[in-house]
Amino acid sequence: MSLSPKKIKTYLLFKLPSAYFTGVRVKSISENSCVTTVKHRWINQNPFNSMFWAVQGIAAELSTGAIIMQKIEQSDQKISMLVANNKASFTKKAKGRISFSCTDGALVDSAIKKAIHTGEGQTVWLKSEGKDEAGDVVSTFEFEWTLKVKIQ
Repeated sequence: MSLSPKKIKTYLLFKLPSAYFTGVRVKSISENSCVTTVKHRWINQNPFNSMFWAVQGIAAELSTGAIIMQKIEQSDQKISMLVANNKASFTKKAKGRISFSCTDGALVDSAIKKAIHTGEGQTVWLKSEGKDEAGDVVSTFEFEWTLKVKIQ
């Protein structure tokens, strides 16, 4: 079973309702990349008439986390995942529909293989870039994920 945007949407409703109700959605997911989108609306705005930074963070984190979830599922191993650190930079007001993309699937493959082989926890930094409808970068997020094989 592989992840699909529809399956992730259902997951968000039950497990991450703040993401679901602020409009964060997975547009596409593949072997090495994931694209999420969120549209600036009343429910996710800040007082400056743009998208609240935390909503951008949710969409960015999901673009990285969905890749990890898919890779863990494909590994047939029980592996825990957790964000240990993150960095963000904001370069423009986020208005309209913002798309966040992560293309670091190969880094996840490497970290999971190493975690399975060594039995030790691994960390991996994944980057997600948010662009508006004009293609301008509005924010960039980096997440340090920890991955550890669970003892069965």
